[in-house]
Amino acid sequence: MGKIDIFDTTLRDGEQSAGINLNTAEKVEIARQLERFGVAVIEAGFPASSHGDFEAVKQIAQTVKNSTVTGLARAVQSDILTSFEALKYGEQPHLHTFIATSPIHMEYKLKKTPDQVVEIAVESVKLAKKYFPLVQWSAEDATRSNKEFLARIITEVIKAGATTINIPDTVGYATPSEYGALFHYLRETVPGIEKVKLSAHCHDDLGLAVANSLAAIENGATQIEGTINGIGERAGNAALEEIAVALKIRGDYYQTESGIVLKETKRTSQLVSQLTGVIIQPNKAVVGKNAFAHESGIHQDGMLKNPETYEIITPAMIGEVSTELVLGKHSGRHAFISRAKQMGFELTNENYAKAFVAFKDLADRKKEITEEDLFVLLTDQQVQAEDVPVYVLESVQVQYGTSNIPTATARVTSPTGEVVTVSDTGAGSVEAIFNTLEKVVSGTVRVLDYRVTSVSKGRDALGEAVVKLCFDDRDTIGRNASQDVLEASAKAYLNAINRQLQQTLVATV
Repeated sequence: MGKIDIFDTTLRDGEQSAGINLNTAEKVEIARQLERFGVAVIEAGFPASSHGDFEAVKQIAQTVKNSTVTGLARAVQSDILTSFEALKYGEQPHLHTFIATSPIHMEYKLKKTPDQVVEIAVESVKLAKKYFPLVQWSAEDATRSNKEFLARIITEVIKAGATTINIPDTVGYATPSEYGALFHYLRETVPGIEKVKLSAHCHDDLGLAVANSLAAIENGATQIEGTINGIGERAGNAALEEIAVALKIRGDYYQTESGIVLKETKRTSQLVSQLTGVIIQPNKAVVGKNAFAHESGIHQDGMLKNPETYEIITPAMIGEVSTELVLGKHSGRHAFISRAKQMGFELTNENYAKAFVAFKDLADRKKEITEEDLFVLLTDQQVQAEDVPVYVLESVQVQYGTSNIPTATARVTSPTGEVVTVSDTGAGSVEAIFNTLEKVVSGTVRVLDYRVTSVSKGRDALGEAVVKLCFDDRDTIGRNASQDVLEASAKAYLNAINRQLQQTLVATV
């Protein structure tokens, strides 16, 4: 069996998805889960892009020990040196640097000749090798590059010290046969390529990212890059959970193993979905809620006789275990903390206490507490940012009637400690709440997106509200879960505002 390293870029390429805005605590929590998931390399961010990204990469490098932590850098000296300051705390410092190699990118974006691009690539790798034992070099837009030029520049960066060569399908242009053939050509043409890792990075613009990644494996790739749930710019990246399960289920064909802990698949997917606010489509392969649902009578009959008739992946394989009632209102603190640890949470004593209070409050109002409920409560405590002055919703009241104008009244404590009570109307209850809260907030707010989804099943299920805002010309996202979806909506709105204030505060420190 061969070995395929899994390179996760959820925190870099995935976070570049429109509307995703993770804070440092959330990024660290996702990185810890990726480590449990068994990924070989975690691309934690782009350190030179912002102070927030620098701090997140630095903290992840200090926290993660069983996965290699890397960061992205342009072929620019300042990017490389800044990245080293963030990544030098890692167990094995690793840098990912890149430059575009396609004719259209070199002419219109870089405004460089091919010879100049080769020179820049070589010098950047040489500089990186002075600081990093592991240097990955990427040919941006490789699949639209001249393959002879690609072979030439790869030859030179290997001589300069690159330890991994990445061949990205940056715009999702290639077909599986073309992409596989490119890997085959490079393996046959580039001297010394057998001494480095050969990596595939595919985008899903034509819906071929996973297929292209698997084609790369068939043609000698030893590392696959992607994101959890396939999130990423435009149509997203290759979904790593699909690749990992495909390598397991079709091990007879691919003859490789990834080192991924498959039982952590569901939890990893669920965490990324909750913290990014990107919902998983029901029919999503492997992790969609319908992935193991069988409605057709013929399918149900077959499943009853032998599950293997229609189910090639078992729920247990990916950690999808149904637990209807895990705890109740009579459960004590010890049982609650024990269950939290079984679910993989490691909270401070203070956050355990806060989560337990929230659990008991929910248990008084909800007959059955499901694992999904606990996951939301515990995750919210796990990613709490450091205490800073924020807006706090003290109460919200909505007057509504089909023949009346919806009116909301909110009592809010501002970051300065002032308690204000304001009211406003709207076309509906939610708009009335948002219009009311906009009066409280100091700044210009525009709602970009809003949705409420059920966390668990039943009429008493938690409803999770996600609000995307533009606050003072910067996009931010907030979320909250409650049995009262109007309360959740109000708190999600303020959560989005508070997250932006916290990030602004961190950036100025």
